[in-house]
Parts: sequence; C-alpha cells; structure tokens
Amino acid sequence: MNKKPFSPLIFLSSLGAGGISIMPFAFMQYTTEHGSGLIQRADINHNALSGLSLLSQYGLETIMLVFVTLHLLLTIAHVDGLWQFLRSDKLVKVIQDPLASPALMAPFISIVMTMNVVIGPVRYFTPWLANNLQTVMLPALLFWSLIYVALLTTVMYLLQQAFIQKFDVSKISFSWLLHPFAIGMLTVTGMGFAALAKSPIIANTAAFMSLVSGSMGVFLLVIATIIVFQNFFAGTGLGDKKALPSVLIVIPNITLYAISAFRFGHYLEHQHGAHLDSYFAIVTAISFAIETWYLLFGLLLLKNYFKKDYFHQEYYVTQWGLICPIVAYSVLASFTYKAFMPSFIFYGLAITFMLVAIVFFFDLISRYLRCRGVIPQSKKMVCQ
Repeated sequence: MNKKPFSPLIFLSSLGAGGISIMPFAFMQYTTEHGSGLIQRADINHNALSGLSLLSQYGLETIMLVFVTLHLLLTIAHVDGLWQFLRSDKLVKVIQDPLASPALMAPFISIVMTMNVVIGPVRYFTPWLANNLQTVMLPALLFWSLIYVALLTTVMYLLQQAFIQKFDVSKISFSWLLHPFAIGMLTVTGMGFAALAKSPIIANTAAFMSLVSGSMGVFLLVIATIIVFQNFFAGTGLGDKKALPSVLIVIPNITLYAISAFRFGHYLEHQHGAHLDSYFAIVTAISFAIETWYLLFGLLLLKNYFKKDYFHQEYYVTQWGLICPIVAYSVLASFTYKAFMPSFIFYGLAITFMLVAIVFFFDLISRYLRCRGVIPQSKKMVCQ
C-alpha cells in the first residue's frame, strides 16, 4: 500500500460524499409535492409512480443510500489518520504556518456535514427519526454546540497566530476560504435547528448562536476574497496546480450563507409570525445569480488546468476540492426552483450538476484507491 503523509484535507473526500447524498434530498424537498416539514420516504407514493418517474425516484434514493454509506465509510477510514496527526509534531507545524493551517478546517466541515446527512437523507429513510425529530433536537443542539465552541476557538486561534507572525498576505490563496466555509457549514446547520425546532428556547438559542458565527463567517469570506483577488491582479497568479481546485470554493461559501439566510427566514416565520415569501425569492435568486457568473468565470480560469493537468492520470488531495462547488451549485438550484421560479432551467441544472458531481467523485475515488494500492495502479498514474 502506497501511504502518503496524512493531510486533514483528505476529509474533503468524505465531505464530498456527504454533499452528494444531500443533493437528491434537496432536489426532492423543493421539487416534489409532500407534506409539511422535511420530506420523508412515506410522503412518496411509489405505487402511483410508473415508468421514468418511478425509475427517477428509485435513482435518487439509490444515490442517497450509496453516498451516505460512502460518507460514513470515508469518515471512519480517515479518523485514525487524523488522530495520529493530532498527536504528532506535524500539528504544531501546521498551526504555526498560516498558509497551511486552513487545512485544519476540513475535518470540522466533514463532521458538521455528518449532522446534515443524518437530518436529511438518513432521516428520509428512518421513520422513527422522521417522527421523533423534535425529541432529538436538544441532544443534536448540544452536540452542535460542542463543535461550535471547538471550531470558533480554533479559527480565532489560527487567525491570532497569523496576526502575531505578520506573515505576507500576498501569499494568501483561495484555500483561506476554508475558514468561512467551515463557519458557514456550522451556521447553516444551526439555522436548520432554528427553523425546525418547535421549542422557542431551542430555536432562539440556535438562531442567535448562528447569527454570531454567520456574521463572523461572512466577514472572513469578504475579507479573504478581496485579498485573494488583489493578489491575483497584482500578478501573483492563482498558484501551482495543486492550489487551482480551490478557485471555485467561493461557490459553496455562497450556498451555505444563502441557505443560512433562507433558514433564518423560516425561523422568523415560525417563531415571530413574519411573512417572508419575497425575502426567500430575493435571497435564493441573487445568490444563485452570483454563483452562476462566478462559476463561469472560475471555469474560464481553470480552462488550462483541465486541459493540461486534471485529465492526466495524477492524484493529489486538493483535487477533492472540486466536488463541493458542483454540489453547492446543484443544491442552490433546487432552492431557487422552489423559492424563486419553478423553471425547467433550475430543475435541469440541479439534475445535471448532480450527475457531474457523481462522475467527478468516482473518478477521484478511483485515483485515490489506486494511489493507496487498493486497486491496481496504472503506470501513468502519478500520486503526489
């Protein structure tokens, strides 16, 4: 087995699998008629479906089951490596290097994604969980709160280290957007509790904590994005090929904060009697519009990368960063379909990017397994 030094960024693989499992759930939630609240399998009358409709439904459910399983397996597979990493002197070196420390965010993002996987796809297939969601809301909030404290403490400490060292900000790359990415994943989960909880105490607590983290995340997102583009226009470029997959990381950031704002609106409706239909349309449409032009711009920047590098037989851990933007764009397309306009364009984009994400994932997992020696490796495969 060909073992490379452990990198926390490998958790982007489990994150990608979890994200793909969310895509069919979000698609059904916002394009399928169902009862109030989150969709569950009991809401779908499979006997009334036939032909392509039935095939599509089973296809979506299969995707959820396969990628929930992959998410859990990859998470478990990487835990031992993470534990050894946390006990080694490599952790200290990463913490002291502001350019390398954003990698520490990947395990946090993946762990919080697991909570979303449970609330979404796992709950969809589990009648007990679907019927007793309010019962588990408090334990879930407490667990989320532990991650909340750990993540915000870690981010603030890493930022403090960066300020103390007075490092050269001209070297900041898109990888620094992993900080707001992690906070955004934390926030969108908390806002989910705020929107779903019937208990005012739980809902209000989750909402306020999410506002704190969300405002911090948006601030970091704006500042980091401005600095990165300033560096780009100053002539420092996008970095080497290993850094290029992170160019599109702006997209999942936008999706997470847009959905957080969306869920905050539902919280206001449920707990404070607000009526915000126009607000939902504005939040989703504007966010999706920004993502659309940025996606086109990002793909233009990456044109040579895909031509010269990606489709050559090589593997490096940062390639997993390509999955999340595709997932994020598909998920927000489903939200936009429901909140803004039920157009076949948004419907088609959600499906298309779902399939693209799956293709990319299996391509990358194949490269990863070949580099690990699990499956026969091509002579052309370069493992870095």
